[in-house]
Amino acid sequence: MTQHISSATLILRLWREHIRHFRGRLALIVVATLLMSVSTALYPALIDWAFTLFVRKDPRILYQVPLLALVLATTRGLSMYFQAVLTQDMVLLVIRRLQNAMFEHLTNAALARVEREAPAQLAARFTTDATVIREAMTRAVTAIGNATTVIGLVVTMIVIDWELSLIVAVVFPLAGLPVERIGKRIRRASSGMQERMGEAAAVLNESFAQARTVRAYGLEAHEQARAGTTFDQLYNALIRMTRIRARLDPMLEVLAGVAVAAVIGFDGWRHAAGGGGVGNFMGFLTALLMAAQPLRSLGTMNAAIQEGLGGLVRVFSVIDEPAAIADAPGAVALPPGAGELVFEDVVFSYPDGRPGLRGLSFTAAPGRMLALVGSSGAGKSTALALIPRLYTPASGRVLLDGADIAAVTLTSLRNAIAYVGQEALLFDDTIGANILRGRPEATEAEMRAAAVAAACGFIEEMPEGFNTRVGVNGQRLSGGQRQRVAIARAILRNPRILLLDEATSALDTESEALVQAALSHLRQGRTTIVVAHRLSTVRDADLIVVMADGVAVEQGSHAALLAEDGAFARLVKAQALAA
Repeated sequence: MTQHISSATLILRLWREHIRHFRGRLALIVVATLLMSVSTALYPALIDWAFTLFVRKDPRILYQVPLLALVLATTRGLSMYFQAVLTQDMVLLVIRRLQNAMFEHLTNAALARVEREAPAQLAARFTTDATVIREAMTRAVTAIGNATTVIGLVVTMIVIDWELSLIVAVVFPLAGLPVERIGKRIRRASSGMQERMGEAAAVLNESFAQARTVRAYGLEAHEQARAGTTFDQLYNALIRMTRIRARLDPMLEVLAGVAVAAVIGFDGWRHAAGGGGVGNFMGFLTALLMAAQPLRSLGTMNAAIQEGLGGLVRVFSVIDEPAAIADAPGAVALPPGAGELVFEDVVFSYPDGRPGLRGLSFTAAPGRMLALVGSSGAGKSTALALIPRLYTPASGRVLLDGADIAAVTLTSLRNAIAYVGQEALLFDDTIGANILRGRPEATEAEMRAAAVAAACGFIEEMPEGFNTRVGVNGQRLSGGQRQRVAIARAILRNPRILLLDEATSALDTESEALVQAALSHLRQGRTTIVVAHRLSTVRDADLIVVMADGVAVEQGSHAALLAEDGAFARLVKAQALAA
C-alpha cells in the first residue's frame, strides 16, 4: 500500500539527501534559465518598438530591430541548449544516487524481503519508477524557466498596457483549483499504474523463463489468457491515467482563448472610443500568446510532478525499510577456529507465519561432514539458510567456533562460508570472472588451480577458455559444467564452513560422478553441512541429522541409524522401493 506523504516532505527529503550535492550544476541551470526567460520576455517589447518605428517610418527599423532580434534569438537558443543539457545531467545524477541507494538496501536486506516480490517487480523500481521521477524532476526544473518567463512577459505586458494586463490577471488564476485537484488524482492513479507495469513485467519474465515447460505441457493458451488479463489491467490503469491527464490541456486552452478574446474585445472597444494604439496592441498580444505556452506547461507540470512523487514514494519505501539483518551494535569479527558449528534450540518462523524450525539442536564437528535429511518441508534448507544469516532465528543460538553468529559482523561470517546449491546460477560474465566471485582478490594462478581442483577440464575446450561468457544464469553451459564452476568458486573461497544444498540431485550420472569427485576435494579439511534427499549420497557423512517438522528426531552415523530401524531407516526403505 502506497504511503500518504505530503509533496513538500518528499521534495524536501529529495533536496536534502540528493539534489543539494549538485548545487554547482543547479546554479548554472538557474543562470541559463534566467538568460532564456529574459530574452523571451524582451521579444514582445521588441515587436512593440518595431511597430512604433514602422508607423513613424523610422529608418532604425532597417538595422537596429533585425540586429536586436538576432541577438535575442542567439541568446535564447544558447541558453535553452545549456539549460537542457545541464538539467538532464543533474537529474540523471540524482536518479543514479536513488538507484544506488535502493540497490544497496536490497542487496543487504534479508532474503525474505527480496523473495517477497517477483524479480521483475523489483526491477521496475529501478526502471519505471526512475523514469517517472526523472520526468518529474526535468519538468520541475523546466517549470522554473517557464515561471520566470511568464513573470518577465507579465512585466512586459504591464509596461506595454496595464489595463489589458488586468484582464489576464483575472482569467488565468481560475485554472489553479482544477489543476491542483487533477494533480492529486494523477498521483493516486500513478501509483496503481506503476504497480500494474511491474506485475506485467513479472508475468512476462516468468512466462518466458518457463518457455520449455509451457510448450511441453501445452500451456500456450493458458499463458496467453494470463498475459491477456495482465495486459487488460495495465490498459485500464494507463487509460485511466490518460483520461485524467487529457483534461488539463483543453481546459487551459479554453482559458487562453477566453483571455485572448477578452483582450481583443476590450482593445477593439477602446480603439473605437479613440484610445490605444496598434503598436501597443500587437506587442501586448504577442506577449500574451507567448505566455500561453509556458502557462500551459506550468499547468501540466503539476500532473507530471505528482506522477513522479508517486514513484518517489515507492523508491523511498524500499530505502526506508528497516534492515531485518544487520550487524549488531558492537559486533566483532569472527574469531579464528577450525569450523565447529552448533545449533542450540533454534526456533524460526517465516514472515508469513509458516513454521520453519522448532527447537533444532545439533553439533557439527570441525573438519567433519554433517548431513541434514528428512522429507520435503522438514526444515533442512531453512536450517542451512540460518548459518550465513540469510534469515534470523526467533530464539535459540547458532554458534561458529564458540561465537554467536548474531554477534559477529556479517562480512567476517560470510567470508568464512561457501555455498553450492542444487542449481548453480552463474552471472552473465566469463567463466573466469564467475570463479573469481569466490575471492575477487585472488590471482589468476589461484583461480586456475581452483578450476583444476573442481574438475573443470572442459574450460580448456571452450573457444575462449576462461574468457568464455556463460550467458544469463550460465545457460550456455550444461548443468554439470555450471555446477563445477560453482564448486571452483567455492574452492577459491577456501571457506571454514561449506554448505551443500542438493548439489548433485539435478545432474545425470556422468556429471554427478565428476561433481562428486570435485566435492570430495572441496570437503577436505573443512566442516561441511549437506542437505540431501538422495540418502545414498550421505553414506560417508560423519553425522546424519534426521529432521521432521523443524526438529531433529534422530542423530547418528549411517550404520547406527540403520541399526536403530527408526525414521532414517524408513526413509531409506521408502527410497529403495521408489527406485
